[in-house]
Amino acid sequence: MSDKGLMEKEEIFSKVLRAGRRTYFFDVRATRANDYYLTITESKKFTNDDGSFYYKKHKIYLYKEDFAGFAEILQEMTDFILDEKGEEVISERHQKDFKPSYEGTGAVEAKTAPENFTDVSFDDI
Repeated sequence: MSDKGLMEKEEIFSKVLRAGRRTYFFDVRATRANDYYLTITESKKFTNDDGSFYYKKHKIYLYKEDFAGFAEILQEMTDFILDEKGEEVISERHQKDFKPSYEGTGAVEAKTAPENFTDVSFDDI
């Protein structure tokens, strides 16, 4: 398969949330049967002793049959945290001038080290 074909398949719909050293990638992808699912990837930036950067990634896969339950629990958990602790961040390491940045849809480029997580194969699904 050419790189172009792979890219078209991977970039169905994407959004990026940059949050300090962390970046969250939300990507709609297609199964072999051409059904859609969501991947959420957290990429965290670290600095080597020599000043160069590397990234650690963690990915979750979310399928249509789990959307409602996932959204319901996520809303319940975020409401609980905000009700209990309010919206102000309580952290000694919090950056007071931090402003989250949101990017729209389209291709996402990120220069990262080789991925440090195991990718799931859909051959068995």
